[in-house]
This record gives sequence, C-alpha cells and structure tokens, in this order.
Amino acid sequence: MSSAERPPLAIADEIRDALDAGRPVVALESSLIAQGLPVPHNLETALAAEQAIRDSGAVPATTAVHGGRLIIGADRDLLHQLADPDRVIAKAGSRDLGPLLAAGQLASTTVSATMRLAHLAGITVFATGGIGGVHRDAATGFDVSSDIDELSATPVAVVASGAKSILDLPATLEMLETRRVPVVGYGVDELPAFYSTSSGLRVPHRVDGPDAAAAMIRAHRSIPGAGGVLIVQPPPAELALDAAEVEAWIQEGLRDAAASGVRGGAVTPHLLGHVARASGGRTLQTNIALIVGNARTAGAIAASLATLT
Repeated sequence: MSSAERPPLAIADEIRDALDAGRPVVALESSLIAQGLPVPHNLETALAAEQAIRDSGAVPATTAVHGGRLIIGADRDLLHQLADPDRVIAKAGSRDLGPLLAAGQLASTTVSATMRLAHLAGITVFATGGIGGVHRDAATGFDVSSDIDELSATPVAVVASGAKSILDLPATLEMLETRRVPVVGYGVDELPAFYSTSSGLRVPHRVDGPDAAAAMIRAHRSIPGAGGVLIVQPPPAELALDAAEVEAWIQEGLRDAAASGVRGGAVTPHLLGHVARASGGRTLQTNIALIVGNARTAGAIAASLATLT
C-alpha cells in the first residue's frame, strides 16, 4: 500500500504509546455524544465512560472524523465540539468514512465506523450501549443496520447491552447467526433487551468474568478469517426496566409515527424520543448507566487480554 493509499489516522500520543507497549486500549464511539444523548448528559456520559475504562486498567480511545483525519482518541476540545448542539455534525457509519474524509467534515462515529477505526489502529475491544440490528419493518423496508455486516467482517470484540429494544430482537439474533457472529453472554445466558435484562432469547455462549472473555476473544481471533464477536451484558439491575412496559411504549410510538407520517430513517429518533417521554426520563438514566457499565467491563476484558498477548 502506497503512502497515498494509507488511511489518514490521527492517533493520540497516549494511545499510540499504549498500543506500542502492548497495554490495553478500549475504543468508544462518539455518535452517543453528537446524536444519541441530550445536553449535558452527552458529554458527561462520554467522560464517565472514559473514566470507567481507566478505572479498569485500560486507556480509552474515543473515535471521530475531523479535518480529513480519522481520530483515535478525541481530545477534550473535540469532545466539546461533538457535544455542541449548535454545531452541524455528520453521523458516520463505516460506508461514510471516505466521503466525509474527502469533504473534511466533522463527524461522529457509529458502531460500524468505530469498529473499522479501532481495527485500523490495532485496538481489539470496543464498548458501546447497544448495536443496530434488524428493524421491525425489515420484511418490507429491508432496514438492517450495517453494524451486523461490520461485526461479521471486522475482528473487534464489541461489549454492548444487546441491540436497541426498538428493533426486532429475534430477527437480529438470527441475522447475527447467519453472518457468523458469535454472541456471548457476559455472566448471563439470555440476550439483554437494552433497557431490560430479559428478552426471552437465549444466547449460544457464555463467559464468566474478564479472564474467560479474554481467552474466548483470543481463541476466536486465532481462527483464520474470523470477524468480530459480540459480548452482551444487561443494564445494572437497579435501573433495568420492565420489558413489557418498554414494549408498550414502543408500540405507542410506532402508532404515533404512523399517524404523523413519520417514515424511513426518521422513525428511530421518533421512537426513542417517545419512549424517553413516556418513561418520564427513566430510559435515559438506564441508557447512561449501561453505557458506563459496558465501558467498565470492556476495560477489564482488555486488561485481561493484554496479559495473554
């Protein structure tokens, strides 16, 4: 690969030093800052997730696209820019990286883009809230998140609380199987339903603790052609919501979207907003807690993995 063809990575010094020394690093997305959470919770949660990773013995690496470069380790100034509601910020999936680089736009990174950037930088573990998956109207709208294909192709371990509960969870789990993505419960035998601990869907594999998770990741990556792995843990029990109650809010939101003529990509933010209002803000509290909890677990796994490698 010529120098002109190499991706324009901008890796923060702390992260480069850690990677060179074999110390643990955990990637973090930035779409939760720019698009996922309201002000001031967006920046507060991002900083809390970074601190949780440090507390677990690893180095956080929040990713973004800025000034024609792929950022691995956004500094405090860039985090503030991403959190600014008055700034125009694009939302980058992995398919968008090239056009956004060429345009020199500021963009947050979703799950798929963060996985791609983490792999380019040599980072093995990534923490997020929940992945995208198969949407409830996929049978007619073919709406399936690119997160699934990215997990299939890119060898990064993703720690999440399953897929977002507004999705078709059985179909998402089936699609992950079809795309050869191992789904591994972290201390649980059931797929979490994002805001809720229970989905009624069993996961095929389980690990208990960071050492077992690290050994599993190492074994998975030893297989030629292996892609990513999804490690799922539920939200904190004290903030988890009743699955039936959440589903009732989602159904209300779907009916409201249909009556209001909301379609396509506008449905997801409409649903999330409706659920947040219907819950009286409880879903926001749960979302923040699971993001930070997943970051803490990812940090512990990355630290254990570093001792193996």
